[in-house]
This record gives sequence, C-alpha cells and structure tokens, in this order.
Amino acid sequence: MSRIALVDDDRNILTSVSMPLEAEGFEVETYNDGQAAYDAFSRRMPDMAVLDIKMPRMDGMDLLQRLRQKTRMPVILLTSRDEEIDEVLGLRMGADDYVKKPFSQRLLVERIRALLRRQDVADQDGDSEEARVMVRGRLRMDPLRHAVAWDGRDVALTVTEFLLLQALAQRPGFVKSRDQLMDVAYDDQVYVDDRTIDSHIKRLRKKMRAVDGDFSAIETLYGIGYRYNET
Repeated sequence: MSRIALVDDDRNILTSVSMPLEAEGFEVETYNDGQAAYDAFSRRMPDMAVLDIKMPRMDGMDLLQRLRQKTRMPVILLTSRDEEIDEVLGLRMGADDYVKKPFSQRLLVERIRALLRRQDVADQDGDSEEARVMVRGRLRMDPLRHAVAWDGRDVALTVTEFLLLQALAQRPGFVKSRDQLMDVAYDDQVYVDDRTIDSHIKRLRKKMRAVDGDFSAIETLYGIGYRYNET
C-alpha cells in the first residue's frame, strides 16, 4: 500500500482528495502547513507528496526544495489557475507534475497513480530491456536502482527526469518529439503541454551540468523535439 502525503492549508481539499485516494486503497496522511509536513517527513518519508504552493509557516516551494535535498520521491504541486510562473518554477525545482485548482478529483488520482507506476519501474526485478543497465558513452543508467552516473559521478534525478533521459539515450542520434516524450512520462489520460516537457528537460540539463559544465548530450531541435548524442 502506497503512502500519499497531502499538504494543503485548505481542509476542504484535504478531505475531498483523501477520501477518493483511500477508496482506491492508498494510505493517506494530511498536513495543513509545510512545516508540519517537513517535520513528519524527517521521521518517515511517504511514497509520494502532493503539495499546495501557498501555505503558512513553510510554503510548497520551500518544502519541495528541502525534499529534493533528501529524496527523489514523486511530487505533484497544486497551483492556482493563473500561477503559470509557479508551475514553471516548480518543475525547474524538481516537481514531477502539477495540477491546477480547481481540479477534478479523478484527474489528480490518475496522475498520482501514473507517477507511482513509474516509480515502481525502479524496483522491478527481471531481465527486460528496460531493466538492464544502459551505458551510452559517459552515461550509465541503472533502472532497477534508479541510479544515474555521468563520468562516474552520481546524478540525482526525479522519476520523470529519469524516464525522459532513458527514452532519449536508448536510441542515440534519433529524435524524440515532445509528444513521444509525453507518452513516456505520462499516461494517455493525463494531458500536459509542451512547456511541461521543456521544463523537465531544462531541469535535467541543469543537473547534468552540475557534474559536467560542458554537458551537451541533449540537443534541442526547435519545432521538432530532442535528441541524445552519445559522447
């Protein structure tokens, strides 16, 4: 049973979201401010967190930043309808997805389930192509351990970042369109726009350049998509 943490200062949202999640079989923990959630996470980390951005004591962005120093667990941000800048900033800081308020409970549940399924890829056993260690030049990816290394130096990626890099690196030199990358990172019933994929790629490049300032293996083909060039 996966443990989902809901963090929002609106008690109506905590109630309305936790009920369908519990009906789906999830264990749900609720917190009405970021500091309370962070204190609880320091004792026991959930499997996934859904964070509102605007909260007292510690807002969602602050909490996300602190979590990314400790864990790669999937994180979804809840944003208001007109907070485009917060959505982009949240993705750049390492959120896996965002959902705009007001939202459909079913939509949020489906996005939670989709991200958890992708998290499970890292824990799967087997000898499938997706489970094997992949080496592409200076890049090494181990899906079973959710581990990435560049020139022998570890790079901590979120679930979505890992899946996007894996999809690009599987076929060096071949172009992946944004639609193809969306299919890799999200279920068919979950709609995201081009900006979401672009933000994830920008965050991914930033992390790779943190260990190698000359990293340039991910190439943008404007109006087409992205390509991984083996180096």
